[in-house]
Amino acid sequence: MTAAAGEGETRALLVELAASLFARGFSVGSAGNISVRLDDGYLITPTNSSLGRLEAARLARLDADFRHIGGDKPSKEVFMHRAFYAARPEARAVVHLHSTMATAIACLADADPENPIPPLTPYFVMRIGARLPLVPYFRPGDPAMEPAIREAATNARAVLLANHGPVISAASLRDAFYAAEELEEAAKLALLLRAAPTRLLTQEQIQDLLKNFG
Repeated sequence: MTAAAGEGETRALLVELAASLFARGFSVGSAGNISVRLDDGYLITPTNSSLGRLEAARLARLDADFRHIGGDKPSKEVFMHRAFYAARPEARAVVHLHSTMATAIACLADADPENPIPPLTPYFVMRIGARLPLVPYFRPGDPAMEPAIREAATNARAVLLANHGPVISAASLRDAFYAAEELEEAAKLALLLRAAPTRLLTQEQIQDLLKNFG
């Protein structure tokens, strides 16, 4: 497969998966943005675009230094993707959503800043990891968010942005989407169980999952 053909398939997959998230309510309007790392740069969704109405040929193309070199103008939040790729060399894709349940957790006044979504299921640990830090509030588009995200992502595959939503990275585009879906489901469970006595995974169980699936 040529590099051009490989990029074409990546573009098509990004559009397909983004439309699936949009259709199921993981994003509304022009909320959210998605990027993928290529061998010589990045693709990212355009600014003010809907995840349900993307066009493969119009995805923004960035070079290895995140300079815009093709397609539509990139998302204004490209810096949050840059922060993850810098902090996590293994990351090949980043998904940022305003999904309802995860964003609700990010708005709770008593959310644990170190782990606002507790380890309730093995699938959350397998997809997200042992930590999901809460990054303090920044105005959307504020470049001051970049160093805060980069610091938090150094030891975490995903973060929650206070009063904003989740940002998730993974080793492939498809895995990043799966992780975003799992994070939203975990947030839903956490809210449903908020007032109930709850059995969390133990540290021993978490470490076993990380050893075998991390």
